[in-house]
Amino acid sequence: MSRPLQGVLIQIAALALFVTMDALLKLLVARYAVPQLMFVRFVFHTILVFAAVRLLTGRLPFRSRAPLLQVARSITLAVANFFFSLSLIHISLADATAVSFAAPVFTVALAALLLGEQVGRVKWVGVALGMAGVLVALRPPFLTGEPLHWAMLLPLVTAAANTAYQLLTRKLAGLDDPHTTFLHTGIAAACVSALAQPFVWVEPAAWDWPLFAALGLLGGLGHCLLVLAFARAPASVLAPMSYTQLVWAGLAGVLVFGDWPDGWTLLGAGIIAAGGILVAMPSAPPGPATKQPRSSS
Repeated sequence: MSRPLQGVLIQIAALALFVTMDALLKLLVARYAVPQLMFVRFVFHTILVFAAVRLLTGRLPFRSRAPLLQVARSITLAVANFFFSLSLIHISLADATAVSFAAPVFTVALAALLLGEQVGRVKWVGVALGMAGVLVALRPPFLTGEPLHWAMLLPLVTAAANTAYQLLTRKLAGLDDPHTTFLHTGIAAACVSALAQPFVWVEPAAWDWPLFAALGLLGGLGHCLLVLAFARAPASVLAPMSYTQLVWAGLAGVLVFGDWPDGWTLLGAGIIAAGGILVAMPSAPPGPATKQPRSSS
């Protein structure tokens, strides 16, 4: 089996783990406050990451050259997790996942505007298509004739927070060792969510502790698998595969919760995926030296 194919299969497995984690969240938000679930998730996540990095590298490269950026990155992940978890109380897993997948499209647009990255015309078409898909998935009244459910806007906040998370990850890639960034991922998120525990903590039932641990372990293992996937295949191959998470989310919604995605969800998710694939396509290589180079990302 070729290494790129290994990378694709590993990434699909990682995305399945993330959807499993989201399905567990949807089950648990019926009994526990979102900040409590965030806290236990990031605590167990951090424990797993520290153990994995120590075992794999023999050290813990914790010291960062940009500690404030690391804190900001972790907090944006907490914000994304909070609003996504909150949305699961009110809407289906498939709906929440579809709208939150605006993040890759937002990332490309803001990377061009804020980081000065060059984005070609095909990618801008992908951005526009992705935005249109999000609009369809939101089911605005002028399309459906029905009032917009306010909770559909929560995954949109998740998408914005995930965009900030991705941009900060890109920024830190040139400053810190990847293991350092990996170690910092859940720490500030756990600390921020810990502040709410005196007000929201409910003593968990004994049988819920394994589910709490699973939240962190699934998230941490999923991130570990993504690292392995990107070590085996280029981003241009893996990026379109990320939209298989929409399929996993739809299946989990049907099998676990009996939530069948409606036509608007399927249409919006399909348009978002098409736009995301265009965004992920590698830019055309520059022409001969005598010609004007094409823009690329």
